[in-house]
Amino acid sequence: MIDILIIKNHQIGENMSLSRREFLKSSAAASAAAAIGMNVPTELEANANEAEAGWRWDKAACRFCGTGCGIMMATKNGKIVAVKGDPAAPVNRGLNCIKGYFNAKIMYGADRLTQPLLRVNDKGEFDKHGKFAPVSWKRAFDEMEIHIRKALKASGPEGVAVFASGQYTIMEGYAAQKMMKGGFRSNAIDPNARHCMASAVVGFYQTFGIDEPSGCYDDIELTDTVVSWGSNMAEMHPILWSRVTDRKLTDPDRVKVINMSTYRHRTSDLADIEIIFSPNTDLAMWNYIAREIVYNNPDAIDWDFLKKNIVFAASPVNMGYGMRRKGEKSLTPVRPDGSAGKYSAKEMETIRHEMVHKVSAKEAPALEPYGYKEGDEMVNKPAGLKHWEISFEEYKKFLEPYTLDYVAKIAKGDPDEPLDQFKQKLQTLADLYIEKGRKVVSFWTMGMNQHTRGTWVNTLSYNVHFMLNKQALPGSGAFSLTGQPSACGTAREVGTFCHRLPADMMVKNPHHRKHTEDGWHIPHGTLNPVGNQHIMKIHRDIEDGVVKFAWVNVCNAYQDSASAKHWIKAARTMDNFIVTSDGYPGISAMVSDLVLPSAMIYEKWGAYGNAERRSQHWRQQVLPVGQAMSDTWQWVELSKRFTVNDLWGPYTLRNGVKLADVRDEAEKMGYSKDTTMFEILYANDRAKKYKIDMNAFPQKGYDNSECNGDSRNVVGSDGKVFKGYGFMIHQYLWEEYASFGRGHGHDLADFVVYHKVRGLKWPVVDGKETPWRFNVKYDPYAAKAVAKSGNGSTHAFYGPLAKALSQGNLLGITDKKKKPLPDKAKIFARPYMDPPEMPDAEYDTWLCTGRVLEHWHSGTMTMRVPELFRAVPEALCYMNPKTAEEKGLKQGDLCWVESRRGRVKAHVETRGRNRPPRGLVFVPWFDEKVFINKVCLDATCPQSKQTDYKKCAVKIYKA
Repeated sequence: MIDILIIKNHQIGENMSLSRREFLKSSAAASAAAAIGMNVPTELEANANEAEAGWRWDKAACRFCGTGCGIMMATKNGKIVAVKGDPAAPVNRGLNCIKGYFNAKIMYGADRLTQPLLRVNDKGEFDKHGKFAPVSWKRAFDEMEIHIRKALKASGPEGVAVFASGQYTIMEGYAAQKMMKGGFRSNAIDPNARHCMASAVVGFYQTFGIDEPSGCYDDIELTDTVVSWGSNMAEMHPILWSRVTDRKLTDPDRVKVINMSTYRHRTSDLADIEIIFSPNTDLAMWNYIAREIVYNNPDAIDWDFLKKNIVFAASPVNMGYGMRRKGEKSLTPVRPDGSAGKYSAKEMETIRHEMVHKVSAKEAPALEPYGYKEGDEMVNKPAGLKHWEISFEEYKKFLEPYTLDYVAKIAKGDPDEPLDQFKQKLQTLADLYIEKGRKVVSFWTMGMNQHTRGTWVNTLSYNVHFMLNKQALPGSGAFSLTGQPSACGTAREVGTFCHRLPADMMVKNPHHRKHTEDGWHIPHGTLNPVGNQHIMKIHRDIEDGVVKFAWVNVCNAYQDSASAKHWIKAARTMDNFIVTSDGYPGISAMVSDLVLPSAMIYEKWGAYGNAERRSQHWRQQVLPVGQAMSDTWQWVELSKRFTVNDLWGPYTLRNGVKLADVRDEAEKMGYSKDTTMFEILYANDRAKKYKIDMNAFPQKGYDNSECNGDSRNVVGSDGKVFKGYGFMIHQYLWEEYASFGRGHGHDLADFVVYHKVRGLKWPVVDGKETPWRFNVKYDPYAAKAVAKSGNGSTHAFYGPLAKALSQGNLLGITDKKKKPLPDKAKIFARPYMDPPEMPDAEYDTWLCTGRVLEHWHSGTMTMRVPELFRAVPEALCYMNPKTAEEKGLKQGDLCWVESRRGRVKAHVETRGRNRPPRGLVFVPWFDEKVFINKVCLDATCPQSKQTDYKKCAVKIYKA
């Protein structure tokens, strides 16, 4: 693999002594040699230096997945001309994956958006059924203001919504959150990260009382065992997989790799053991391993660790599947043919399980400890995050059904694999976890997160590691890998979820609201305590007519959501106004009424936070194209349109909660009724202390379009050339956000520090990062907690959330009095349950969706990179050759993939990288022409609200 990618459209001067071929060879070869420590021949080095004359190299973070690779970018004459892996970056150590080498090319697609576009009629007036026409930034903001005011009048704060992103920079997400929650008083902002790691988040909260992983990537080099649970790391996290591969090849006899999946893929190729399981039965397999520990290897339990650090807990099981519920507006009226409201009779066959579920033979043994038997009707009720403490004996009783015979019978996913062989694999898996002295890391991504019991299965992973005292130790731990580049840094740490505030604070907690209001210098009582408009509820609220204004930021909300045809129809046919800010015209842009051109990643200053808690910053490398401006700028400019009087009056929410009129309190704070949100939230006295100094590091030599304006002379939201804010807004937003976490286990370093280093893993205390949280040897917060308690433990799980529980048994609470659980984590009893939709006589095949190595999410960027497009130009329907034969299909045929919700056509692939067992097909979702999310079910984990894209029932037939 080459170490450097030269951007082809960079023009080399004719007077250069090197030919283009020599230029490419010399520069790439010299860079590759340097990266691996080879001595570079003098002539080659000289040629490379001549080739790179005038290039400016600077560090940045990769735009794609949550791994957080470091890259180096070369710019010349206002263009990015080369990209290479950063040898100084500890995550990737100079290596890039195939997408990483094209970080620059994603910005230079032929159809890049360069000016605002509004749907208008022949008179130039806004018309929802009109065609797109270019408009000024001023006209764009005029229309946004009009429709936001209409939405507020019709529905209050709940009528204004934002589809946010795990790809926001940290500053963009923080700017958006301030205006939405502090300005509009709306918690209807939720990121696409809800789709990718919300289950992991709730699992962290419920288990540890605080979000994000305890370990770090160094675990890979230190472990003896890597178990991948529902994660195709070879394609989704290829740089991490290269480190796993290196670890395996370094000590092949000792190091074991186990791949757990519903189908074979490239991660399988390295595995010593591959376990192909039936969808949803990961729940049963985790409980099987726990049962093996408790019943057959009790000496493996570290009771000293458990007594000092762990309690056992249970929660309701009859909580549904996160779908629409009876009585919702779009489910009325109910008709004799079985249809209801806007949903067909076929769709209602599945949605009815949300209200009442009949216990199946497959799940009955697992539910027997809860008093259910096969055929019983389970009446589902919203359970929230309710849980309570139980005894170890209750937990042991819960585990009893998960024998090897039972679990193997329900979990075997390949119908052609002998049952005894599958049993042996499960037993070996358990033995590897239990083996004394063997270090084990369990990795997972979407397989466990995109799951109707995603929160449950996340918590079950910690059960096994806790009982064996193999958590939060170098080389051992359960580790949730994140999908997006700043799902951790922006969605989670900044708190751009509907229910969150910065640094693990929650909108429902009055102390957290007050603390945030003080930090933002807004009146007490401003913030809305109701945070329930998660991303699927926003879609449903648009369909129900509640949300009248929705803004899509740094994502493709109308391509990435399941049951997509419902949301597109609602956006296009109902009385609402949809805005999309993007770099390219994807499906969401096409669905919208107004499209805004956004600056892309290296056209702005920014920061991301990756999956190992590493925060990384970069500087603006080049000017945005056309009139494109950053999402930060768009939010800050919008804030100029609204005043105290406009937004801070009284409101009554749908559930009857009243938001106080805080305008008089605002006046007592020195604001007037006419003070704008811009003046309060962004251009305040605190912000203006962060000065522009183009002669000082890190500003010197770099553009700063938001702070200074730039040579494009973009005509801004007021109809005048935008000259910049005149202060260092990026630094202000970072430092104010960081202030919420410092001293509270989320410590971040100073803005300038991050421009000197290749990222730091928080908490950063006294200038030192924390590799393993909760471990007293490495985490100063854990050491402080143990010193205070005096219990002599090796760990302290100091997260503050849900650290007082009522007492009970598997069936419920028996003593409502809450007992404090300082510094304790939890082991949960959570059973196997079926998903709400499974193959039957008509829809006889499982459908799983996901990504491929070459493309990112909806393909909006990567499908515009010629090399990546040529590599994988379309989404295929991967299926077993025997499945194809049964359906009368063969390699290359065009087939229909149809569910109760919709259908798409795709070409059959029986020989590809993904090799499903009989009865399951895999279709990736990057291709808008194979719009697979029209087929998927919008069921979610009822606790995390994360959509389950990994399993629904389809039928396959020739097109």
